[in-house]
Amino acid sequence: MGRQLVPLTLDNLSDLPSRCRDCVFWELDPVSGESAVRSGQSVLEKEAWISVVLLEWGTCGRVVYVDRRPVGYVLYAPPAYVPRSRAFPTSPVSADAVQLMTGWVSPGCRSRGLGRTLVQAVAKDVLGRGFRAIEAFGAEGGTDQLGGEQRGCVLPTGYLLAAGFEVVRPHPAFPRLRLELKSTVSWRADVELALDRLLGGTRPITALRPF
Repeated sequence: MGRQLVPLTLDNLSDLPSRCRDCVFWELDPVSGESAVRSGQSVLEKEAWISVVLLEWGTCGRVVYVDRRPVGYVLYAPPAYVPRSRAFPTSPVSADAVQLMTGWVSPGCRSRGLGRTLVQAVAKDVLGRGFRAIEAFGAEGGTDQLGGEQRGCVLPTGYLLAAGFEVVRPHPAFPRLRLELKSTVSWRADVELALDRLLGGTRPITALRPF
């Protein structure tokens, strides 16, 4: 089984699931997001967001392929590029952190380590850009869509805890969690080995949804 992990760009955006490639839950504030959906402009808004982030900041996602078939992805960016995060009761995301926005792995490919591979790729990228941590909003409940039209875009708290995150601001519905990279990963040449030790000792995170 051949695996390939590549950056998310406009060229491979179409490889994401249909409900993800035109979703602007994180990319726009609530009012603008609802307007884009009503007017049928969500696809264009998604493309515009990726273009801006790629131009101003750089890579903001990863796509994983198995035998050339897209089976998962992850999306992340500094909080300044994630307007929806400001609407959460546990905001703001810390200025020294990159926000892990959302992610997904095909149901038939879960429990194969692909979710962990994607998170490790984010961690290594964040380390290379000088950020201190990764933060994310968790959704209590852990179901696929979490009882709402778009709440499936929010990663389950259980997944984040299993990946090594810790709650830094509790909330009954949407706690904010943080993965401290500088305090957890020793700054030596073998960063990949350190990250394997950090994430490899947890239960398989690909068994959790939406990963």
